[in-house]
Amino acid sequence: MFTGIITAVGTIRESRQQGDLRARIACPYDPAHIAIGASIACSGVCLTVVERGGSAGDAWFAVDISGETISRTVPGMWAEGGKLNLEQALKLGDELGGHIVTGHVDAVGRVVSRTPVDGSIQFVIAAPAEIAPYVAPKGSITVDGVSLTVNSLEDQADGSCHFMLNIIPHTAEVTTIGALKTADSVNLEIDVLARYLKRMQSLKD
Repeated sequence: MFTGIITAVGTIRESRQQGDLRARIACPYDPAHIAIGASIACSGVCLTVVERGGSAGDAWFAVDISGETISRTVPGMWAEGGKLNLEQALKLGDELGGHIVTGHVDAVGRVVSRTPVDGSIQFVIAAPAEIAPYVAPKGSITVDGVSLTVNSLEDQADGSCHFMLNIIPHTAEVTTIGALKTADSVNLEIDVLARYLKRMQSLKD
């Protein structure tokens, strides 16, 4: 489990096919605190550490990425040089500063617009029809691993929806969200509570 509060931005230093795709990700963590077999969320994707090395502040870890994962995440995100929002798994007793995040991508969304508003950035994101019923104003959603609040929402004729986010300067600076442009793709994970409520409602109906 994760919280959607990003603790570092990593860079894919190497990406090579060896059965699954293996990516080596540089990060500012302490390798002594990265366990083999541990889970790290990489731009919203829960992956297992299979190797680690480096030194404190200049570490790296490697993960294996299956074809299924590649097919369900933003195209091209696993290429060398790519930037990833990183979060190590939640420990009992840690502060739950965001919301409960599983690290399972539900769909790929698209940036419809990016608008500066005072010091913040207002994004409108298009979510596909299969997850649109799970997105609600003032509810939580995970975008590229970042826990965010939906400010407003507009349903579309094709069953999809457009939702608006307000990104404060701090979030823009310490995550990859600040670099997003119109037409960029993003990994989306719906709130786990919304998932269960939708299932309960469908059974009631």
